[in-house]
Amino acid sequence: MQVKYSRQREAIMRYLEGRTDHPTADMIYAQLHRKDPKLSLGTVYRNLSLLTDLGKIRTFATGDGKEHYDPNTGEHSHLICRKCGSISDLHTVCTPEMVLSAESESGGSVDSSQIFFYGLCGCCADGEEKQV
Repeated sequence: MQVKYSRQREAIMRYLEGRTDHPTADMIYAQLHRKDPKLSLGTVYRNLSLLTDLGKIRTFATGDGKEHYDPNTGEHSHLICRKCGSISDLHTVCTPEMVLSAESESGGSVDSSQIFFYGLCGCCADGEEKQV
């Protein structure tokens, strides 16, 4: 799909590049609006949707009612901290055995997967241990 250049889309991609905090559209808008007061939240949402459709970024929900955006489109999983809400990238990936099991159980086929682990991040886990 050929897409016309957009200054706003380029700014969103530059903002996301190298980030590992998985920001929401509101977070992205708040940062970019400071530099470009004419930028609208709707423009941010439309461009995030297009970037997702183009495979340039990934989006996912963590149970907090918001979509989070990830510039890392490679295979990886996430740890969502139940205490502070942080989202950490993990190198743990879906194994071929897991895919075969899911396909066997469902009777269908798997073409992608996302794995989420829920618990405490390193900082919150350290805090819990210190309080014991």
